[in-house]
Amino acid sequence: MQIDRRTLVKAGSAALTVGMSGNWSHAAASESGQYAAALSTELAAIDNISVSGPYRAEWPSLQTHPMPDWFRDAKFGIFIHWGVYSVPAFANEWYSRNMYVPESEAFKHHVATYGPQSKFGYKDFIPKFKAEKFNAAGWVDLFARAGARYIVPVAEHCDGFAMYASRLTPWNVANMGPKRDTLGELETQIRARGLKFGLSSHRAEHTWWYNEGTRYDSDVRDPRYRGIYGPAQPMTLPADRERIKGEPNSDHLERWLPPTKGFLDDWLGRSGELMTRYKPDLMYFDWWINQTAFEPYLRRFASAFYNQAAALKTGTVISYKMEAFAPNAGLLTIERGKLDTLRLGAWQTETSVSIKSWGYAENDVYRTATSLLCDLVDIVSKNGNLLLNVGPKADGTIPAEASSVLIEMGEWLKTNGEAIYGSRPWVLYGEGETTTGAAEKKEVANQAFSSSDIRFTTKGETLYAIGLAYAGGNRMLIKTLYAGTPYLKGRIAAVELLGTSKPTVWRQTPNGLSVELPERVALPYVLRIRTA
Repeated sequence: MQIDRRTLVKAGSAALTVGMSGNWSHAAASESGQYAAALSTELAAIDNISVSGPYRAEWPSLQTHPMPDWFRDAKFGIFIHWGVYSVPAFANEWYSRNMYVPESEAFKHHVATYGPQSKFGYKDFIPKFKAEKFNAAGWVDLFARAGARYIVPVAEHCDGFAMYASRLTPWNVANMGPKRDTLGELETQIRARGLKFGLSSHRAEHTWWYNEGTRYDSDVRDPRYRGIYGPAQPMTLPADRERIKGEPNSDHLERWLPPTKGFLDDWLGRSGELMTRYKPDLMYFDWWINQTAFEPYLRRFASAFYNQAAALKTGTVISYKMEAFAPNAGLLTIERGKLDTLRLGAWQTETSVSIKSWGYAENDVYRTATSLLCDLVDIVSKNGNLLLNVGPKADGTIPAEASSVLIEMGEWLKTNGEAIYGSRPWVLYGEGETTTGAAEKKEVANQAFSSSDIRFTTKGETLYAIGLAYAGGNRMLIKTLYAGTPYLKGRIAAVELLGTSKPTVWRQTPNGLSVELPERVALPYVLRIRTA
């Protein structure tokens, strides 16, 4: 059944002028009939699309949605954390929350630098977020030069400030700060380059994000600003807070209050307007959606998202963390962590070129290109993709440290990309002594690999063996490829080192494939192996 394309864009269109009104107070935004009508229109559009296509809002139906080939072929994408939090640029992108948490370093820094939170709150950074040097074409040129095949800007972080022209809140980048739809500009440039366009929503965490600011005199308590700070819901009921005080794991997620129906409806409405307005190829949701209350809303959104794609004849991806989705109903994403084995289904690691923060922060530490390329190889060998984050400055410029790393990665991919793009995992992901762990936030930044660590990818009849470190001299031994190995369909006929025209000397022995490299090229180094 085809969807009327007018349905995809009509949601909230009548309310666009309301959403863009600079005089729209919080009372008008969140409590007036205008907001209610706009939200109702968005939700109606979602539910209409949800039942107007091949996918139903049920996990068994959603699990039939195939992972598109473009994603499996892309392997490498760019994540962008950019927002108001890049103005203070202190510690990390959680500044908007931590500045209201007494005894935190961000709280102390804020008071010392800007004054008390009752006089200068997070909202007061918005006019300083001008993005005066932002150039969408320049960004996309850099990311394309890095070798990325898809780009995922954060549409709304947990701070509640929409980085797009939202119909449901005046607290957005087109109405305040830069007063430009920066996300729309990025979309235009990304699609013009033939790259895939994704969006990230961290809205789910907003339900409790500013709760600490309600416990003392701060601007979070001012009803005029509930449009950005609300609902600032307590994490636990006061009685529960007293009862569990001092217990181990007293901040465990299950003890936190579930979001209200009003918040969940707003979450779905905002997700829906991103879907219908920008039609992203990939939709990324951050971790808080794994709360039970979100489950029916996730199914409603996913069925609409997949049905819209079916109508537009595009392949789409929904990225989730932990166990928020049923297996194979979306894309499993692991934050700053990897898998220690090959996974049959596609998956994704998200990490950042900066070590301390996802958004721009002064005095951050940056990864090396070699370490990120080794991670990319390790991930791809296990059937995954790497989504690498960059945090631009408030003025819209990319930090020089990040740019240089991306350019170096792109140069490596020009030479060795045939072993990455469009590849598929081999029967074994690799061999070696280094373990990478298999958990969220367990990555080792700039992890050192040994000369025994080799990863495999394949494309057609070609096998690629990728070394993650050099041994003494230029010799290597690939134990898996010993004479008579059952993993190869035929005998080895040729071995070539990518990046050089010099011949590679090799010999297949009972102990493995012995290779003498003609020279040292940039790590990781790639051997192209052909069989006869």
